[in-house]
Amino acid sequence: MHLAYPAVLSSLLFCTGLYGVLARRNAILVLMSVELMLNAVNLNLVAFDVWLRDALHAGQALTLFTIAIAAAEIGIGLAIVLAVHRNRGTSDIDKLRDSAEPHAPDDDPHDPSETPAAAGTADEKAEATA
Repeated sequence: MHLAYPAVLSSLLFCTGLYGVLARRNAILVLMSVELMLNAVNLNLVAFDVWLRDALHAGQALTLFTIAIAAAEIGIGLAIVLAVHRNRGTSDIDKLRDSAEPHAPDDDPHDPSETPAAAGTADEKAEATA
């Protein structure tokens, strides 16, 4: 079999996964697209290993490591998505990003000048110092 067939299939799978990562809003679908990209890489590794007739089968060994890393990534990624969904009620990536950023510079909850003790007017502060 020619090397072009698995290479074309792998590039189509990788491009489909890349489109899924860039266009999807749901975090679980983004994780599925990342898995599709990793499987495209695995297909390339095995195809080149067969084509080069490597005696050590380095492509297949690297594919096993990639599968193990992908399994760990999916486990941790799903745990994070479930925790975020429990806390925020959604797994929509755009809504999660918007809720993490402050809307205006004046709305910073960690600003020490906005404490109740410092919330008086300038006249009250002048009377307090006099």
